[in-house]
Amino acid sequence: MSVELPFAPVDTVIRRNAGDLRVSAEAAEELARRIQSRGAALAVEAAERATEDGRKTLMAEDFADLAEGGVPANGDPEGLELPIAPVDRIARLDIDDSYRVAMDARVALATVLERYADRVAAAAAVLAEHADRRTIKEEDVAVYFRLAEYF
Repeated sequence: MSVELPFAPVDTVIRRNAGDLRVSAEAAEELARRIQSRGAALAVEAAERATEDGRKTLMAEDFADLAEGGVPANGDPEGLELPIAPVDRIARLDIDDSYRVAMDARVALATVLERYADRVAAAAAVLAEHADRRTIKEEDVAVYFRLAEYF
């Protein structure tokens, strides 16, 4: 699977959670892959909701309830690191071509994914520190997801 999301904004998200730690390029790549996978899965769920409502357009409210912790998914595109165009492509990866993705839905999904990335990046920083390293590595992101399976 090719990754639609550029690594540079993902690297920025990791670095804002890293404190004094460095960030490997592989960690940004791994997180970008995980963000893409999560975004595609959320879009499938949103498409199911739209279908239940008799719509072929994904809207922001389709993503609002999918945000972990019940966090509302509305956001300002100017305040986001993750670019909207790649998030739009991610949303369309696993859904039927007949669906449309409204602009507010793209922003909502980008907001949800950026919050998700922040949580993962913060946890990866803790794991790197726990391993007594000064660099967040790909394995820190991967270990987070292995641990998350248990909770």
